[in-house]
Amino acid sequence: MFLGHYGLAFGAKKVAPQVSLLTLFVAVEFVDILWPFMLLLDIEKVKIQPGFTEVTPFEFVHYPYTHSLVMGVVWGVLLGIGYWLFRKDTRGAIVVALAVLSHWFLDLVVHIPDLPLTPFGTEKVGFGMWNSLPLTVLTETIIFVAGVFIYIKNTHAINAKGKWGLWALIIFFVVAEVFNMFGPPPENSIPALVGSFVVLQAIVLGLAHLTDRNRAVK
Repeated sequence: MFLGHYGLAFGAKKVAPQVSLLTLFVAVEFVDILWPFMLLLDIEKVKIQPGFTEVTPFEFVHYPYTHSLVMGVVWGVLLGIGYWLFRKDTRGAIVVALAVLSHWFLDLVVHIPDLPLTPFGTEKVGFGMWNSLPLTVLTETIIFVAGVFIYIKNTHAINAKGKWGLWALIIFFVVAEVFNMFGPPPENSIPALVGSFVVLQAIVLGLAHLTDRNRAVK
């Protein structure tokens, strides 16, 4: 899942308006931000097989330290504690922790049974929505549109950057999703994959920071 994670982050702004959109984006995507570097260090493994599912060519062979349920809880607690130590904001810390954990549950819906429950066991789960492109697009779109709607209803632009930054972010997401769904598969190269992920995250997080710092909570 791609848009769905960010849709949840947009919507979480209503629950914790004091938490920046940048922080919420990092939280919901934390394990995906960490994952490429695990690949680069050969700690986790992925294969690129076009046609593996209707939606993604990735066969996630081994990624228990970023994408298991138990480690989702661990990463969530660690980031929640880190946020509390930095901000002394209990509500914000809880929302950040839950946002990190939400990644596993949203992935559970779309992944085939390849999501580990623990870093050490063999049991894996997944509902397999990625085997249906139309259903995946519909589900992700609903979550994303709902989240953006909630964000817009609960914030307002204080200048042009706040207005156009949000539109730039939305348009970038749409273009990235279309390319992700219908574009060619990525290069079968871990360094190239890591590089593309780093560029993607840099653009998304940069636009999120620009947008949110120029909007205020209603």
